[in-house]
Amino acid sequence: MLELRDITAGYDPAAPVVRHATLSLAPGESVGLLGPSGCGKSTLARVAALLHRPDTGTVTLDGSPVRGWRHRAPRAQRTAVGVVFQQPRLSADPRLRLTELITEPLRATHRRDEIPRRLAELAPAVGLTPDLLDRRPHEVSDGQLQRACLARALVLRPRWLVCDEMTAMLDASTTAALVAAVEDYRAATGAGLLAVGHDHVLLQRWCERTLHWNDVTRTRDPAPL
Repeated sequence: MLELRDITAGYDPAAPVVRHATLSLAPGESVGLLGPSGCGKSTLARVAALLHRPDTGTVTLDGSPVRGWRHRAPRAQRTAVGVVFQQPRLSADPRLRLTELITEPLRATHRRDEIPRRLAELAPAVGLTPDLLDRRPHEVSDGQLQRACLARALVLRPRWLVCDEMTAMLDASTTAALVAAVEDYRAATGAGLLAVGHDHVLLQRWCERTLHWNDVTRTRDPAPL
């Protein structure tokens, strides 16, 4: 299970953007989190992906409490979660070719021997042709770069995927292709999915259940009795 319990988080402890959020995701399950822009969905997604330490609350991953975040998380937990963000150009190093971008997590975890095989598996799975792999981010479209970012998220074979507005900037055909690639991966591995967005039609079609923001969090503390 991936469980977030009573999470309060933000970037200023005096003004958290998420208050008392609770949600859970079972292995193999797909859950959509629906809410308007600016409500705090992305912050909660970063907590779920072990990229942002909450001010209060607990995160449990596969039965073990999470006590470290980002590079301080134990490798077994850190590599169990793959994440794809909304804006690929903000999450991709512009100096790297797409080949290097996709395989960066393998190099970081000292698994260079897996690079040729994983690249050969993932590039066609996300719709990247060989001629694109030698290009840098500024030489490809947003959709092509997001395909590479998805491949990077999958390269370590995560058991959990967090897709934060993954398709918000993409056209309908690219959106369909990326959703299909995620679902093919999940069918093959049994990975759980947390898909965050504001497109209720997409989330309802994609996910087994969809939670509204107000269902999982309290945006303000209750009035005193």
